[in-house]
Amino acid sequence: MTYRFEPNRIYRMPTHFGPAPGPRQMPDGIVGDSTKCPRRLSVAASFLTDGALLERHLPEGFALAGEPVVTVEAHHMTDIDWLAGRGYTMIWVSWPATFTGRQDRASGRFLSVVWENLADPIITGRCEIGHPKLYAEIQEPRFSEGAQICNAGWMGFRFLDMRVSDLRDEPPPAKASSDGTLMLKYVPRTGTWGESELQQVTLSPLADPDMTIERQQTGTGLVRFHKATWSDLPTMHHVVNALAELPVIEIRGGTLTVSRAGKTYRDQRVLV
Repeated sequence: MTYRFEPNRIYRMPTHFGPAPGPRQMPDGIVGDSTKCPRRLSVAASFLTDGALLERHLPEGFALAGEPVVTVEAHHMTDIDWLAGRGYTMIWVSWPATFTGRQDRASGRFLSVVWENLADPIITGRCEIGHPKLYAEIQEPRFSEGAQICNAGWMGFRFLDMRVSDLRDEPPPAKASSDGTLMLKYVPRTGTWGESELQQVTLSPLADPDMTIERQQTGTGLVRFHKATWSDLPTMHHVVNALAELPVIEIRGGTLTVSRAGKTYRDQRVLV
């Protein structure tokens, strides 16, 4: 007898073995606690750049909102319940934008790319919530000579260096009002190359009531993307080089945040 998909259950390829466990669907008998885990160390740095260059990387329906400030964040997470206590590290690159659709309008940060050093969150995040995730070798942020240092690479080529120094115990400046994080989910159509099977704007609402901030520091942030050749990064040199071409007109500070818990993105929704 062949199988049928169970309603209200999350599946991923290969679907033939049943519903798939992950961050939004724990195995039967396992209960996660979004008020306690994961633990997270976040290091971020921002810079003002050329708005015209930045706008080239916004999909149709989007526009820059306010100053063209790029923020690069490194998040090192541990004690993740859906990974049975394991962890991983990721890099986010975003800037402020608005989306205007046929029915919906939203403003927030546009998440242009995410790098992670583990396949499991890449697969679940791309398929289920539309995060634009890629793989990279990312070390845990380390503290040295008064600075938090982060970098990312792929098979020996380091494409990102970030450093946040002069850290002091004070909260970062208040952010502009936001509906959350905006991104584009895209799936190509098999056999009809150049066309999409799925193209959606998705929103991660800002609210995260389970997260607790334990420490915040503000400092000076420096970011550098290193230009790559095709042989350096065969499948993503175009991504890194687009970011490397953005001029750093003005440094806009850095932050360090220590937090625990957070939502599973079950509240993710599609904008039309």
